[in-house]
Amino acid sequence: MDATTALGLRMTSLLLRGNGPGSATATGAASVASVVEWFGAMQAQDVNSALWSLGCRLPGVSLAQVNEALEDRSVLRTWPMRGTVHFVPAADVHWMLDLMGVRALGGAAKRREILGLDEHTVDRAVEILAAALRGGGRLTRSECLTAMVEGGVEVTGQRGYHLLWYASQRGVTAIAPHVGKEQTFVLLDEWVPDPRRPSREEALGIIALRYFRSHGPASRKDFAGWTGLTMTDCRAGIALAGDALVTVDVDGTEMIMAADAPDLGPGEWLAVPGFDEYLLGYKDRTLMASADDLAAVIPGGNGVFRSTLVRGGRVMATWTRTLTSKGVTVTVQPVAALTARDQAAAAQALEPYAAFLELPLTVKNP
Repeated sequence: MDATTALGLRMTSLLLRGNGPGSATATGAASVASVVEWFGAMQAQDVNSALWSLGCRLPGVSLAQVNEALEDRSVLRTWPMRGTVHFVPAADVHWMLDLMGVRALGGAAKRREILGLDEHTVDRAVEILAAALRGGGRLTRSECLTAMVEGGVEVTGQRGYHLLWYASQRGVTAIAPHVGKEQTFVLLDEWVPDPRRPSREEALGIIALRYFRSHGPASRKDFAGWTGLTMTDCRAGIALAGDALVTVDVDGTEMIMAADAPDLGPGEWLAVPGFDEYLLGYKDRTLMASADDLAAVIPGGNGVFRSTLVRGGRVMATWTRTLTSKGVTVTVQPVAALTARDQAAAAQALEPYAAFLELPLTVKNP
């Protein structure tokens, strides 16, 4: 198949064609859970971007409804792979940490040495957090740091973040929904009393199927980059997924996709958040953007992805927002010249975002 066909299939796999599973309910609860289940894991290091990642796949659902849905404990945020925060189906957190998250622990000792932490101190910090949260507790980030300080553990500099990460990476805690503007932490075993426990082989097959059905067509290198697994494990997972996956040729490059994937085409204009699977789910992003376009999306190559306006699956502009109680102002920065018709279409594509926030929209063009 050619690149245009592959991009259409990919946009459909990413649920960016108005084809999210489930339907918008009074709370959106089932739909939010279904979207996260479809992906297996969704980038969520920036919470505002992550919430719109859910919203843009659930037309008609508001930010308030998404936040309400996240309170039903079907979805959690944690570090399941690559040391990066994702939304994950709550029932899958344990096995994902065992399969992929554990690989991030390999560099923990070196990081502790840099931070001036020893093994006894980090273990003590985990014990303090577990005791503070036990019995259904839910503490904000600052409350967790206070508990560690009161327990005799120093949290200055980057120590506090490392200790919070380490407790979740160990499967002791997880990130619950925000309270106000602050993230909260809970005991994983208390919030997920009945986790799924597939064997390691089963888990490899599950994660391979979820990745390629939600990102395909994609390459094995894309899959390895997303999971952080070895190529040996990646090949095993693809084989274990069996006939649910098929191999395709995309302009001479071998890629993999779900066998039953529909093609709804790449679509028209879309407003996509910065930290989204649309770009972060791939090692090779050339289907969606040129090297120059990517430089505008990730200025300075610093790992901070700007939100994008996409036409036909390709990046056309970046956008930034300014929020007030009276509305949301979005500033558009094209990566190529936009016609007046393009600007109007881009502004229309931003309307669902404003509706998601339940605020009036103002669009500024250069």
